[in-house]
Amino acid sequence: MAFLGLFLTWRVRNPNEDAMWLWGMSVVCEIWFAFSWLLDQLPKLCPINRCADLNVLKEKFETPNPRNPTGKSDLPGIDMFVSTADPEKEPPLVTANTILSILAADYPVEKLSCYVSDDGGALLTFEAMAEAASFANLWVPFCRKHDIEPRNPESYFTLKRDPYKNKVRPDFVRDRRRVKREYDEYKVRINGLPDSIRRRSDAYNAREEMKALKLQRHNKNDDEPLENVKVPKATWMADGTHWPGTWVVPGPEHSKGDHAGIIQVMLKPPSDEPLNGSSIDAKPIDLTEVDIRLPMLVYVSREKRPGYDHNKKAGAMNALVRASAIMSNGPFILNLDCDHYIYYSEALREGMCFMMDRGGDRLCYVQFPQRFEGIDPSDRYANRNTVFFDVNMRALDGLQGPMYVGTGCLFRRTALYGFDPPRSKEHPGCCSCCFARGKKKPASVADAPEEEDESHGLRETDDEMNLALLPKSFGNSSFLIDSIPVAEFQGRPLADHPSVKNGRQPGALTNSREPLGAATVAEAISVISCWYEDKTEWGQRVGWIYGSVTEDVVTGYRMHNRGWRSIYCVTKRDAFRGTAPINLTDRLHQVLRWATGSVEIFFSRNNALLASHRMKFLQKIAYMNVGIYPFTSIFLVVYCFLPALSLFSGQFIVQSLSVAFLTYLLGITITLCLLAVLEIKWSGITLEEWWRNEQFWLIGGTSAHLAAVIQGLLKVMAGIEISFTLTSKSAGDDADEDYADLHLIKWTSLMIPPITIMITNVIGIAVGVVRTIYSELPQWSRLLGGVFFSFWVLVHLYPFAKGLMGRRGRTPTVVFVWAGLIAITISLLWVA
Repeated sequence: MAFLGLFLTWRVRNPNEDAMWLWGMSVVCEIWFAFSWLLDQLPKLCPINRCADLNVLKEKFETPNPRNPTGKSDLPGIDMFVSTADPEKEPPLVTANTILSILAADYPVEKLSCYVSDDGGALLTFEAMAEAASFANLWVPFCRKHDIEPRNPESYFTLKRDPYKNKVRPDFVRDRRRVKREYDEYKVRINGLPDSIRRRSDAYNAREEMKALKLQRHNKNDDEPLENVKVPKATWMADGTHWPGTWVVPGPEHSKGDHAGIIQVMLKPPSDEPLNGSSIDAKPIDLTEVDIRLPMLVYVSREKRPGYDHNKKAGAMNALVRASAIMSNGPFILNLDCDHYIYYSEALREGMCFMMDRGGDRLCYVQFPQRFEGIDPSDRYANRNTVFFDVNMRALDGLQGPMYVGTGCLFRRTALYGFDPPRSKEHPGCCSCCFARGKKKPASVADAPEEEDESHGLRETDDEMNLALLPKSFGNSSFLIDSIPVAEFQGRPLADHPSVKNGRQPGALTNSREPLGAATVAEAISVISCWYEDKTEWGQRVGWIYGSVTEDVVTGYRMHNRGWRSIYCVTKRDAFRGTAPINLTDRLHQVLRWATGSVEIFFSRNNALLASHRMKFLQKIAYMNVGIYPFTSIFLVVYCFLPALSLFSGQFIVQSLSVAFLTYLLGITITLCLLAVLEIKWSGITLEEWWRNEQFWLIGGTSAHLAAVIQGLLKVMAGIEISFTLTSKSAGDDADEDYADLHLIKWTSLMIPPITIMITNVIGIAVGVVRTIYSELPQWSRLLGGVFFSFWVLVHLYPFAKGLMGRRGRTPTVVFVWAGLIAITISLLWVA
């Protein structure tokens, strides 16, 4: 910071009189870069590392004690959410394997429930979940019997390490071979579902047409001609009934935006006592010493009708929150994307260590880092995001906590409901969450009086929340309203120490839960209807927040703004793993979506400049950086053109390469390198990962971030919404090759700015060298400065240029067209 201040002061006081325009643009850009750098660095001042002790968790919650003589698990329940929307883009096999990894997680079976949100309402997804539920009867006990890791069958059976390492049971080889055969058959069944559904539907539709034709012949007179019989091309379930969701051939009330709500309990709630397998069971493996119970599995597809704004993923998540509150009401919720599975079976326990710790009742969520598979070894486009997940997020953990990044996050249910954290008055700087606008503000749900009713953990007093006001926020479901204090009480830490405030007595959660009845499921159906959220606070103050492409960041911001804290849980093994796009165009569009959401945040009331005084100052800086970073692209694009402009004009950003300028530049370079070394050493990332992040910062900044700013400005100022979509693609013949997508080239308008910058700088170097060589008074210092500057830009854009070349030079013609047009234009301008 000291060198930066000295350098900028010197730059402002020493203008280039020969090229004031060049000096002015460069100084403005450098001042913005310094500001942006500060926003990025200040939240890193309090880095922290955490680890969980699972032995202590087991001792406190699953060990016999006077209040829990049997040692039955006293851990709170967890509701797992998995979201999917389109089986064509998100293969059902991937989603099904994610479900299997959840069902096999190392957590008390009776305390775990899994909800699958199918926002497309596809029969393909429904039947794939049914297949997964069936295969789980074999896969989950197999994992428990032999302590399998990871518990996603596809990942486990494709492991490149020795699967027999540390396995001592003599029947493991036989069991593994039999389960592998069953898994292969399971995969074939799921892959064959589209054809099976089509053939079944064609057969039923043909039968219906024959029935209609016979009925017409029966009712018509002999002299009346036969009319064409029109029978809707319905999609049929295996039981011979119409599928109530989206049909393969869309019809009225059976399309993606117009279908009924569906809830199907695939696996019923398990019993509270362990249930070992029987020798008479027709299972491929011996399960007589293994608990064969399975967690509850529920398929949910919310109702959709024309004329309603369904709010995409955020709306689907809120529907799951309401349905799960009625059916299982786990005080904690963990959401996963359909392609993110549990890689470490004890990850849920590690997250619960923080929630159940002293003071854990003030934690709104525990965020796990995202880890990815299937990425090229060099990670050309920084898809792993290791700098963000291992540096930025861990540094935020020392402030008020990491941001919510959309998946792999363990929520406290009452924090999602929009309530304040407990003991808000003891922690200065919190704003109340007022559900009834203009009315008396309700206090925290968790601010219960000393004499608590263990049945629900809340008492209604004049100073406490008025339950009569809750329907205005949560809707008119009495089941949902009644579940709120229950979830709050069950999510409290144990009151096993005088320092624990707002705790619950040990053994309070060892009782059996009520069975799932038809009335409960019917109520769950009603709360996922498309009209339920009308005139409520869902999406505004309650649940996932609507109105932004990046609803995850906004949702986490609202919680921090109320005074909640969050925790970053880095487990000894990767907690979850998923997939990420390795193709250049897909990566740019992913970054475009994130940056567009950031611009929306900047122009909304979720801007950190408007944050309450409950949020810590450095946390505000971190959220401010989220909204501001896309605007750096404007200055970055200008700065990347400056070396070429200096080479074309024969000038430079400074009058001459003086000793003072070089000293300041060297000082900044050395300190930045030392800072990078510090981050690398502390976080454990590699130098290559850090450098890839730096390269893609420039690639994304000159393409996707710039497009996001243009989109945001047009939307805010003119109400115009534009989108950057794929227009053509050039694919190779190596579809089955590893990392084939890496070499796939799909042309998009996002590529235009980086291509222009590259070609302009290359031509600028040629022009500068020619001018200097043939000049009567060569200015070698200015040439050196311009060439070095251009080289800096081109080195950062190297992965982008390599991506354009494809494999074996199969570059799309449009790239050469743009390169030729840019080169001709620049040459003509220089000649003129």
